[in-house]
Amino acid sequence: MSIFQSRGPPFVPPPDDVTIPQFILDGIGAHFTRLVRPVECPCFIDEESGRAIYLHELRQRSHQLADVVKGRWDISPGDVVSIYTPNHVDYGVIAWAVQRLGGILATHSPDLTTDELVHQLQISTPVLLIAHPGNLATALRAMQKVRISRERLVILDGHEAPDSRFSSLEDLFASHAMYRPHVEHTFKAGEAKSAIAFLCFSSGTTGKPKAVAVSHYNVICNVVQVATFNRIHEDYAPAEKRRFRVGDIVAGVLPLYHIFGLVINLHLTLYGAMTVVMAKQFNYENLLKSIQRYRITHLNIVPPQAVLFCKHPLTKKYDLSSVRYCVVAGAPMSGELAEQLIQVFPGVQLGQGWGMTETCATGTMFPIEQWVGTPGSCGQLVSGTVAKIVKVDGTLARVEEPGELWIQGPQVVLGYYRNDDATKETFIDGWIRTGDEALFKKNGDMYMTGRIKELIKVKGYQVSPSELEGYLLNHPDVADAAVIGVPDDYAGEVPLAYIVLKPQVAAAVKKDAELAKDKRAKLYKHVSSIASRYKWLDGGVVFIDAVPKSASGKILKRVLIEQSKQLPPRARL
Repeated sequence: MSIFQSRGPPFVPPPDDVTIPQFILDGIGAHFTRLVRPVECPCFIDEESGRAIYLHELRQRSHQLADVVKGRWDISPGDVVSIYTPNHVDYGVIAWAVQRLGGILATHSPDLTTDELVHQLQISTPVLLIAHPGNLATALRAMQKVRISRERLVILDGHEAPDSRFSSLEDLFASHAMYRPHVEHTFKAGEAKSAIAFLCFSSGTTGKPKAVAVSHYNVICNVVQVATFNRIHEDYAPAEKRRFRVGDIVAGVLPLYHIFGLVINLHLTLYGAMTVVMAKQFNYENLLKSIQRYRITHLNIVPPQAVLFCKHPLTKKYDLSSVRYCVVAGAPMSGELAEQLIQVFPGVQLGQGWGMTETCATGTMFPIEQWVGTPGSCGQLVSGTVAKIVKVDGTLARVEEPGELWIQGPQVVLGYYRNDDATKETFIDGWIRTGDEALFKKNGDMYMTGRIKELIKVKGYQVSPSELEGYLLNHPDVADAAVIGVPDDYAGEVPLAYIVLKPQVAAAVKKDAELAKDKRAKLYKHVSSIASRYKWLDGGVVFIDAVPKSASGKILKRVLIEQSKQLPPRARL
């Protein structure tokens, strides 16, 4: 029986009586890991305009906006404000203004359809909705369906919709002098642990999305846990070899509505005195341009973006020599893909991290003792985190024995908002059941062996889709790949690969059926030459234009499983 402890530096709990903006922006609540930001070091740079935003501006704007939303809509403790926008340099300002009043910010993907947004608004029941000109029509339809008054709609980037009759964020800032200063919401001892700061919606790969209730303490703790684990406050090595330094430049391409971007790219970077180049949305060529223009040093990315760096022809056209750190999280990354990334960024500190919305972002990451994380591993438990691996029979696994990963730590969230049944199923006695199958090595490295429900069972053997995806991504013709299990009368299940070919190859294959057949056969042979017999792609190889993925980069296997049902048996090759 084993309980796995973090091997990182000891976690010293932060104060539990401060809000996120008080701790992150105002510096209230002393902690030894906090770094001092030089006055001349900006917090954000707008990718498109190049405008720099400094710490004193963020404080001022969050207070001004709190004045307005309190005076105009009487936002009070426990009220929910929904944000339905792309990334923006004022995204954090909106969150912190709401939280200064004791309110809750619900984050929604700006790409939600009307019905998807309706579902989330019915859960969050916001008193105010902030949308963007690009999705204004969808926002209005959803608001009508859930009966939210149009008077409670604010437009971000109102200059992009000059004829709109709705208040813009710019209008609110311009009117702040009309309102009395707000009274800052404060906590008594321990209240930060139970006060909800964010509602972040889960990926929905196991049903309709649920609102994850993230407390102020969850966010503050996860920031401190990652800071402690990476020893950002210590001179543990010469400056040129330290992973994080004051003034580092971080690519802000992760969506801020997602927990990875929200906690790591927004809050950790501010706490660590770094600068984020904020991108409105991910565009690969724009990211390359930004790395070259702003000399970006740090990349927090998901596997699909890592694949682009390795496979896209534009990569070689830009100077990427400033990048010295890259962490890949959100979904498993194969060892093969990691090796290709090292070729793109020679000398980079590279590794993986693991986390989920329910762990407020980070549960593991590669330790500073590893310049390059162990290939295939998603790192080690961050400071203050405990794990156990539960086998199918309910017993606890030992080192190198797989089973379901359970996590315990101060970053584990409060539960699912207004969903007691789902909360009771997932959060048990202070532990969260992750639904991920994992194992620990003797040195503390954790390996994800698959989702419990995604493992393919071939003749009684378990096959990890991520392993086969790694083999396929190493093929020169492959731009992206996803593997699922399909029913088989003899074996029970067999692996089926969905392949996105590189553009030139894909164009040729579409014009030549014989070439397509030849490419499928070669990809089948590629895997069969590497993997054990039961791992071969006996379900076939199917070419598609794009692999469906969630915002965090997780492959939407349920979508592919439904598509596979339309394929004729044994006609896939």
